[in-house]
Amino acid sequence: MKPLLAITLGDINGVGPEILAKALANPYLWAWCRPLVIGSARILNEITAFAPSCPPAKAIHDLEEIGDGFCPVLETDDPVPQRQPGVLSAEAGRCAVEWTKVAVRLAMEGRVAGLVTCPLNKEGIHRAGYHYAGHTELIAEMTASPDYRMCLFAGGMRVVHITSHMSMADAIAAVEPERIAKSIRIGHDALVRLGLKRRAIAVAALNPHAGEARAFGDEDQDKILPAIDTCRAEGIDCSGPHPADTLFRRMHEGEFDLVVAMYHDQGHIPVKLIAMDEGVNVTLGIPIIRTSVDHGTAYDIAGTGQARELSLLAAIELAAQFATGASS
Repeated sequence: MKPLLAITLGDINGVGPEILAKALANPYLWAWCRPLVIGSARILNEITAFAPSCPPAKAIHDLEEIGDGFCPVLETDDPVPQRQPGVLSAEAGRCAVEWTKVAVRLAMEGRVAGLVTCPLNKEGIHRAGYHYAGHTELIAEMTASPDYRMCLFAGGMRVVHITSHMSMADAIAAVEPERIAKSIRIGHDALVRLGLKRRAIAVAALNPHAGEARAFGDEDQDKILPAIDTCRAEGIDCSGPHPADTLFRRMHEGEFDLVVAMYHDQGHIPVKLIAMDEGVNVTLGIPIIRTSVDHGTAYDIAGTGQARELSLLAAIELAAQFATGASS
């Protein structure tokens, strides 16, 4: 049976409702999974002018009400404001957070196979009184997962970052063997869950030319190499540290299945250069499946019909692949 995936509507004043309606209008989505929207049927139905082929949204209050011929939207008792495209709103931020909480609980209870999130606005959720930096921190807290990793996947481009949103100085300080080894293990587990027979992991160097025999720094030999050796002794197919300036091209050409990057931009720039519209944000190191679009609320184009649904479609497909263990 196709996996049941919870898909949150995100910030209703951003592009989330539009890209979701466009994705639901695509027959491929229904071939990959059974979608369960968490949000507002009213809001989703308002967007159908941008996606005439989108099945009608029907509000439900229990999963037993899921049926054929419509898109089920699980609604909560929280009031949903009127949609105001492009307007920063605490009410919209509150809805986005509460809908995410519902989806996480369903996943933790095993009632859905995973969740896919449409974008929320960080300032909006802060105005609503939440302290989270975004989806990832909320989900990590709810799942009691302190050692999670933000990752970017785009087809055969798969990147696990050992650090995420922090200064370069702090990111360099975080390059430690234990954290790198944990990242390698998390990446390996993701490839196993996707059903890949080959699981070749490359670890990026921190310094130019992997330190050039310590001429440009000691971290590659003293921090990164010991982590690789530890994981290789555990039977993981990993190698490095590889000079980052050529490594991502090698992955793009099929030599590696996943790269462990040392900091945010080292991994983000190549993926976004090659697959800006198809990138998927994946949270690994948590006990549930969670994927997301790799972009924000895009208030500047919300309500114009210009938003593209490709990243959301890719996120839904990847979540379904994780759920079934069948990577394309």
